[in-house]
Amino acid sequence: MSTERAAERSSTDRRERVLEIVFRVTLIVKGADGVLELIGGVLLLFLTPERMNAVVRFLTQHELGQDPDDPIANWIVHFSHHLTGSATLFGAVYLLLHGVVKVVLVWAVLREQLWAYPWMIGFLAVFIGWQTWELARHFSWGMVALTAFDVLIVALTVHEYRVQRRLREAKRADAGDRAVPGAG
Repeated sequence: MSTERAAERSSTDRRERVLEIVFRVTLIVKGADGVLELIGGVLLLFLTPERMNAVVRFLTQHELGQDPDDPIANWIVHFSHHLTGSATLFGAVYLLLHGVVKVVLVWAVLREQLWAYPWMIGFLAVFIGWQTWELARHFSWGMVALTAFDVLIVALTVHEYRVQRRLREAKRADAGDRAVPGAG
């Protein structure tokens, strides 16, 4: 192999390694988000709207004591006052289902289960569509960031899926060569 080809191969290997690391880190973040959704869903199941208001007041009292006009703390307090039993049940079920799907898919993809890659891509594509719809209705930088993060994960998942399929095909071909006497 020429020196130029070896350098090109090394650069490609380095790029692939960086992509794999970024992919795994983003998956871990997405999985941690899924765990937080599960915790939030369980909490919503057991907290009545009244208890939720008390928790929100407790969590925001320090911030509102320092800055009574804090927009985030005031939004959280305002939001908690409008919770109903059916809204918390819907939120709990939504968070639990969404969290379970995320955790299962992230776990399966991290374990390189090929079936999980298309499911992860499809799951995120649906949410990217919904997030885009929400952005068109109510612009939010937080939603832009979440959507961009999900698009990044989809792109990395597509790339990693192709890599994993090529590796599996190469292993099968290699195993087939060894199984045929005199091959290879």
